Amino acid sequence: MTHHRSGAVLRAASALAVVLAVPALTVRPAAAQMLVYDPTNYGQNLLQAARSLQQVTNQITSLQNEAQMLINQAKNLASLPYSSLQQLQQSIQRTQQLLSQAQSIAFNVDQVDRAFQTTYGAANPLSSVQQLITDAKSRWQNTVRGLQDAMRVQAGIVGNLDTNRTQLSALVGQSQGASGALQAAQAGNQLLALQAQQLGDLTAVLAANGRAQALQSAEQAAAADQGREQRRRFLAPGAGYQAGSAKMFYGGN
Repeated sequence: MTHHRSGAVLRAASALAVVLAVPALTVRPAAAQMLVYDPTNYGQNLLQAARSLQQVTNQITSLQNEAQMLINQAKNLASLPYSSLQQLQQSIQRTQQLLSQAQSIAFNVDQVDRAFQTTYGAANPLSSVQQLITDAKSRWQNTVRGLQDAMRVQAGIVGNLDTNRTQLSALVGQSQGASGALQAAQAGNQLLALQAQQLGDLTAVLAANGRAQALQSAEQAAAADQGREQRRRFLAPGAGYQAGSAKMFYGGN
């Protein structure tokens, strides 16, 4: 009986030991699983990191583009560091000064009207021969002075050619080297101003030449009218030829 009880106690202790040992055996595998490599989780983490890096790269690229845009805007708003306005104005002033120095009959409508009412008007039948000669001489002097004025204007404009050539070369260089739209536009505007100045010089030459030719034509017309008046006087009926005494030798008897 005692031997039977001792065997039962021994079996019970063995079973308890097995039960107590089971949790210990089940805990160790759980601890070991935390150290196991999970490729799916690693791939997801790597993909998320790559996406984050791409977002940062996109933000950097966007900032770079905005900075370049601001730089381009600054270039487009930059003014041209060159101006030919002063030289162009000086050339125009020289041409205007030459035109304002026109002799006898200036480029003035009132003066032209007065001259054609007096000096270039019809010959006065009551004028003396001496007055007719004086008027003819005055018209001739006007013609000569007009030709001189035309040649002076031509000489002045030829003198502007060197300045225009220098300005043209400088403006073309500025236009080709413009860093933005504003500089290119300003260089183009100055080129147009140079062209306008050259057209003004051409207009001045045409005006001076036209004035000289008009004076010459007016002189010829007035001379023709004066010639008719002198012929009329010569052919007018009046006292015939009267003979008079004349001495061919002096100091004789």
